[in-house]
Amino acid sequence: MVQEILDVLRPMPGEFAVDCTLGYGGHARELLQRLQPNGRLIGLDADPIEMPRTEKRLRDVGFGPEAFLAHRCNFAGLPKILAVEGGHRADLILADLGVSSMQIDNPARGFSLKFDGPLDMRMNPNKGQSAATLIQHTDVRSLAEILCENADEPHADRLALVLAGASCRTTLELVGLIRKDLLHLPETERELSVRRVFQALRIAVNEEFVALDTLLRALPECIAPGGRVAILTFHSGEDRRVKKAFKAGLISGVYASAAEDIVRPSAEEIRGNSRSKSAKLRWAVRSMGEAIGG
Repeated sequence: MVQEILDVLRPMPGEFAVDCTLGYGGHARELLQRLQPNGRLIGLDADPIEMPRTEKRLRDVGFGPEAFLAHRCNFAGLPKILAVEGGHRADLILADLGVSSMQIDNPARGFSLKFDGPLDMRMNPNKGQSAATLIQHTDVRSLAEILCENADEPHADRLALVLAGASCRTTLELVGLIRKDLLHLPETERELSVRRVFQALRIAVNEEFVALDTLLRALPECIAPGGRVAILTFHSGEDRRVKKAFKAGLISGVYASAAEDIVRPSAEEIRGNSRSKSAKLRWAVRSMGEAIGG
């Protein structure tokens, strides 16, 4: 949804931007091209494996330190990064909450249910507990809550009984347990549950909702008056949080305007990239009044 994001954020030469989820750098590159001359972009990413590669990729196409800086940091730390970078508020902020293709397609990271690999799922493999550890040390009730809250899994209670305390070392071991327990269901419904369980565990392992809530609370202090923010979500739990925060901001006067309806990918994009099918884009514009804490 590159064009839709550009339409919403309207980057202009000389502006200061933040890409909260640098990933492969595709969005950052498009923004950087439109911010020149004299514009600047800060990219955040918690992934210590992919971020250096993306930074090199952007350097190789000509964006030096005066135009682009990368910080290995979860986007919940955005206010601290802005303080380090001089305390300036951003003219535009982007957060693409999807897992990057590099992470999904690397079996060693444990994100994909299609490839066998260690059941990890951590954005930062050096921090926190893996999905395997989470399953093994979480009780039935707590795991059911994780599956319900993070993925709206209709079979959460049943699956939690099977999975809680289990010793699942690999992604395909987990897939096998889920499929076996839901063997009575039609295949399409069973496979949806497999995907939802992976989603719920990934969110829990990386504390994604905690980070998103922190970002949404901090945004008004991070955006310059008249600045624009765009957030791309991929499931209902994320979208509900973004919608609620933007609506509250409108009521309080923090935001001058916000998306009434979500922006979805075009049929052409979905045909070219099936992973974009669930994408939902919401945006807001900071009011022209003095920013909170300013």
